[in-house]
Amino acid sequence: MSYIDGFVAAVPTDNKAKYLEHAKISAQIFKEYGAINIVETWEDDVPEGEITSFPLAVKKQVGESIVFSWVTWPSKEVRDLGWQKMMDDPKMAPENNPMPFDGKRLIYGGFNTILNE
Repeated sequence: MSYIDGFVAAVPTDNKAKYLEHAKISAQIFKEYGAINIVETWEDDVPEGEITSFPLAVKKQVGESIVFSWVTWPSKEVRDLGWQKMMDDPKMAPENNPMPFDGKRLIYGGFNTILNE
């Protein structure tokens, strides 16, 4: 089964176009290094929680929107090698493809697929 990298971040709403451009560049690089599919989503119906929620998890501030994204890889091995190559790729360097959001509040993780219907 495939391997998934998942991401949740708070992005300044005014930076939506910058975020999309950053995501397009990053998606090309992900695919260059073996990713099968990249999905970027922008907040539409994301409730504020009292105990848990996407906004609480990323410490969303006024004027920010939540993005929820994932990258599908054919395997964890391909993902690990792909990430290693991306970190060495100058196209991913902050000066060449700066993150238009606070990366310290980015939540991410790798996941084994257990069902895909």
